[in-house]
Order: sequence, then structure tokens, then C-alpha cells
Amino acid sequence: MAGEVLSQNEIDALLSAISTGEMDADELKKEDTAKKVKTYDFKRALRFSKDQIRSLTRIHENFSRLLTTYFSAQLRTYINISVGSVDQVPYEEFIRSIPSLTILNLFEVRPLEGKIMMEVNPTIAYTMMDRVMGGTGMGGSKKDSLTEIETKIISNLCENSLVNYREAWEQVAEINPEMTGFEVNPQFVQMVSPNETVVVISLNAQIGNISGVINLCIPHVVLEPIIPKLSMHYWMQSERIEPKPEETHSLKKQIMDAHVPVVAQLGTSELTIEEFLNLEIGDCITLDQSVTEPLTVKVGERPKFFGQAGRVNRKVAIQILDHDIRGEKIGT
Repeated sequence: MAGEVLSQNEIDALLSAISTGEMDADELKKEDTAKKVKTYDFKRALRFSKDQIRSLTRIHENFSRLLTTYFSAQLRTYINISVGSVDQVPYEEFIRSIPSLTILNLFEVRPLEGKIMMEVNPTIAYTMMDRVMGGTGMGGSKKDSLTEIETKIISNLCENSLVNYREAWEQVAEINPEMTGFEVNPQFVQMVSPNETVVVISLNAQIGNISGVINLCIPHVVLEPIIPKLSMHYWMQSERIEPKPEETHSLKKQIMDAHVPVVAQLGTSELTIEEFLNLEIGDCITLDQSVTEPLTVKVGERPKFFGQAGRVNRKVAIQILDHDIRGEKIGT
């Protein structure tokens, strides 16, 4: 819980009171060391863990990079967008914190329930609109209401950016963002109850010398079905990706066309170095296998089958009799 921040006048008054003896510094130290009871506000119950907040931050950092590329192309100028903060607050507190005249875009993220709000600071929104209409981006803030053309331009810019939002979430959930509403007065928007916890992701936007904030307000009810996927364990675990049927077929075809050596082994024998060096033409080597025993058929270096020697169309052949018990049974 953050400490209370004093103004410069309060600091000066405190130093003056200590120097004149009105306050005792030792008493202040005792108060600091005394056990304090923290007040817990049940209206601001924290429903997201730090781990889940970090995951949301990571997702929206990716979204901010995608937005930077998208808006730079649309406005034909360099734009820098980055995540400023990620907080969880009651919905009512968020509504009170934004201007009374602003740009509010409401969109659904099927198959998730509920809506998400994208609030674009008027300074940034009007700068974007000025760039789209051929201006220098220094139009400043408008004080009157938007015309139908201006509303259409701004809403189209925001609606087309939702493709990037789907891409930013694709590693966690498959969503289909769709714009459902456009408002300029936050008092006319009631997505959830005032005490409902929402996550507010503030994106800092810089267009030339103009800076502002783009806020994303995500109610807890929207994220509830996928909250388990926002844990670090989910991000770190390696998901098994099922291969596509065409990939499986191609791999199977390559395996079937692969060539492997097949060798029928008549038998083995052991010789000493001296016996080997004294071998001459016409000498016979006795094998450790009888002519009545089946031959061992090797695939590669592994014994796989038992077989017997024979001929087929005047060619030497091997007839497969059974699996070699020393090898792995295949074909099952």
C-alpha cells in the first residue's frame, strides 16, 4: 500500500514544526514503528493475481507493437505506442477518471461473453483524424461534437485495428473482435455494474509532438473463462500441436520411400588375429550356425526377422518366416 505523498507546503510546515519544538521527531519515529491496521476496501477486491497481470501486460505489449505498425501505415507518419500501466479498479472509478468528452469504442470478443471498451484520448483521436484528412496532425482538440464524417473516420480507424487485437491474443485464446458501439460520453456507457472489477491497460501514444493515452477496459467477466490460461505455467509449458492431415500424409510418403539396407546373416565366427593373418585361398571358416537353422534378417543394424535361403527365378532370395525375438516387432 503506497504511502501518502506530501506537498511541498506540507513538507515545509512539518520541518518548521520540528525545528520550533511543536513536534517531537522521536514521537514520529515511534508512530512509524507502531503496528498499523490497513483498511481493506471490499469494493476494490483484487480479482487478478500478479502473475495474470503480467500475462495481460505481455499480451498488450505485443498489441502495442502491432498498433504502432498499423497506425504508422494508416497515418503515413511514425507513431510510438507502448504499455504505460496495467491496473485493476472498479468500473465506476475508471469511468470517473476519463474525460467527459472522449472517444469510446465498444467491441465484443466472441466466443467470450461481454464487451471491451477502447477509450482514445481526444487529443490523439483528433490528431489521427487530421492526418487521415490530409492535415499535418496538429489539429488540436475539438470542443464541439463530432460530425458524421468525423465519427465514421475515427470509428473505422479503431475498428480496423481490431485485427491486431485478435493477433495479439492468438497464443492464449482464439477471439473474433467485432465493433458494436461508438460513444463520446462515458456516462452513456454501462458495460458492467459500478463495483465490477475491470482491468485497465493504458497505452501511451506519441504522434510527433502530440501525446495521449489509449485505454483498454476489460471487465473481469470477459476474462473469467480463460483466466487459467493467463498463468505463467500456461505460457511456459510446451503445447503439443497436432500436425495437419496433409503434413502427416507428406511425412508418411517420405518415410515409405526411404531406402534401408536388408541383410540376411548366414552366421558368425570368431578368429584370432593369428588365424586371420594365416588365412589362404581354399580355407574354410566354420560358422556358429547349422544349415538347418533359420537365418537372421537384419534391417539396418537391427535383427528383425527369421528367414530361410532359397531361389526365385534363378535369383538368391530369403523367405521371411517369423519376427526375430531379439528385435522389435514391426507392422503392429
